[in-house]
Amino acid sequence: MADRCLQVFHTVAKVMSFTKAAETLHMTQPAVTFQVKQLEDFFNTRLFDRTHNKITLTEAGKVVYDYADQILEHYEKMNSEVRELTGEVTGTLVIGASTTIAEYMLPSLLGAFKKQFQDVNIRLQVGNTDAIVSMVENNMIDLGLVEAPVQNKNLEVDVCRIDEMQLICPLDHPLAKRDKVTVEDFRKFGYISREEGSGSRAVIDSYIREQGFSYSDLNVVMELGSPEAVKMAVESEVGLAVVSRTTLSKELRLGTLKAIPLDPPILRPFSHVRQKHKFRHRAVGELLEFAVTYCRERATELGFRIPTDDEQSLGRSK
Repeated sequence: MADRCLQVFHTVAKVMSFTKAAETLHMTQPAVTFQVKQLEDFFNTRLFDRTHNKITLTEAGKVVYDYADQILEHYEKMNSEVRELTGEVTGTLVIGASTTIAEYMLPSLLGAFKKQFQDVNIRLQVGNTDAIVSMVENNMIDLGLVEAPVQNKNLEVDVCRIDEMQLICPLDHPLAKRDKVTVEDFRKFGYISREEGSGSRAVIDSYIREQGFSYSDLNVVMELGSPEAVKMAVESEVGLAVVSRTTLSKELRLGTLKAIPLDPPILRPFSHVRQKHKFRHRAVGELLEFAVTYCRERATELGFRIPTDDEQSLGRSK
């Protein structure tokens, strides 16, 4: 119902890129350019200055952006309040999730949510924790789910479960018979790391520093961008790795890898992140409530652990 040209312009202005806006809106770049051009024709002025590969808002563009921000938020409020009166839960929900959560936690949860709320369309953006937090900050997504503490105190953070990270190795590795391992035990072996910016990498780096070591003390032989790639490299005996226990159900069931708890253990939060003062679409509230209930009911079945009140503080860095 809200003017499409205004929505497209608003997205381009938020990300300052026609290409990124097209990806976010699931449109072609020419279609995005056409919608912005329509709005510029309406106002008979340029809304963006274009120089080489960079765009900036003109003075007119800044005015239109400020009003568009208010107009689109009021539209969301109007839509949600009317739906509340009629009892409907509908609309499009844009979620961002870091890789581990997107691949191993969300499919079953969103599948169950969709069965109950069939009129809610869900769009999922996947990226590392830094990218997802940035999307929340820039109002590009309604809700983020991340796997590392969040340092922005202006965002609302709720821990939905506690995850444990463990060392994985081939079954015939010298450490495979150990009940626990320390950083000193495994740092002498080849180590496979996640990429910088990954939530897993951030948590592991912090843990290593707490144990009196640094990332450079590890014998890093490879950096990879996904949990699946890391596990395959370990199975191929390229090195050891520290990964989320959540990602290991298949490998542990088939007996292709050994998972060893760390001493002391690594516990990290899986958290919901959203803007504090942004109007909350009713579908977001329903999803949050649904997710908490879903996790509690299936805690044992799925290996979830619900955080205690004290553990809620794990979600935000001090």
